[in-house]
Amino acid sequence: MDQAIVDLRSDTVTKPTPAMRRAMAEAEVGDDVYREDPTVNRLQERAAETFGREAGLYVASGTMGNQAAIKVHTRPGQEVICEQRAHIFNFEMAMTAAFSGCLARPVWAEDGILTWERIAPEVRGRSDHRARTGLIALENTSNLAGGSVYPMAIADEICERAHAAGLPVHLDGARIFNASVQLGLSVAELTKKFDSVMFCLSKGLGAPVGSMLVGSKEFIEEARLVRKMLGGGMRQAGILAAAGLIALEEGPRHLPVDHENARFLANGLAEIPGITINPAKVVTNIVFLDVTKTGLTSFEISKRLLAQGILANGVTAETMRMVTHRDVDRTGCERALRVLHEILKAARGVAAA
Repeated sequence: MDQAIVDLRSDTVTKPTPAMRRAMAEAEVGDDVYREDPTVNRLQERAAETFGREAGLYVASGTMGNQAAIKVHTRPGQEVICEQRAHIFNFEMAMTAAFSGCLARPVWAEDGILTWERIAPEVRGRSDHRARTGLIALENTSNLAGGSVYPMAIADEICERAHAAGLPVHLDGARIFNASVQLGLSVAELTKKFDSVMFCLSKGLGAPVGSMLVGSKEFIEEARLVRKMLGGGMRQAGILAAAGLIALEEGPRHLPVDHENARFLANGLAEIPGITINPAKVVTNIVFLDVTKTGLTSFEISKRLLAQGILANGVTAETMRMVTHRDVDRTGCERALRVLHEILKAARGVAAA
């Protein structure tokens, strides 16, 4: 394969920058379980400051952060309301049940954006027959809904109504910086009414490892204990946190380029016969396309793309996902469009014959 790989599977595949590698090599470290790693401590303090919170906690992954938050906010036998396509429901190995003893209560919403009107009928109080609602969890941006973004007013109303009902609200903000860029608002503004927020340092921000959980001091102290339960008590983790600090400070600056490239991809895909896509729905860095009319499944298309150095995943037989990130430039997007067009043109020719 002569040309470089164009990897559109996810923004999780980003590689650490030279600056991150230097920082990792030179990081001042200590034992973080003893709270003695100065680089981890700086990262946690900086994350809390960025989100206007009292404290932060460095965790190994977004899943660990989400599940630690769920464990702290709930007790066994309760339900967690989330959107039907939520990451905590679809991609976290049923840990809400396995670890916290809670049942997910998924609710479908247009573009993955829940409203209080959709949530309210699902909220359960004390009952002799039904599980009580313990937590509401939102996801911004909504991955499986195509990177859609919560309008701040909608998220704020959900938090306000939930708090009035005595319920905490957690935000899976894995890509909250993408939402921040799209709305032109700071992450502190967007998340101020949530009880806890998880965000990823990897993905679009580009760090090789790690996510953050932010909230009140009391919440983070409890989450620290849960992190240990999950095997997340790392030792000289400052080597990783050093890259996270750079990702937090510098990563958001590149996100507008990722969004521009995603819109470029979406518009190009809309011109390929057999592909169904609404470019107007592409507002961040995630692109979903329907391949039903191509005569091939998404998995077949993925294999043919791979043979020519383009990586993109089928989500279902009918749909594919492409995600832009720092390691895919405009030239890579152009090449992906060209190769996909050629593959589908060849498939139509075979079908016609």
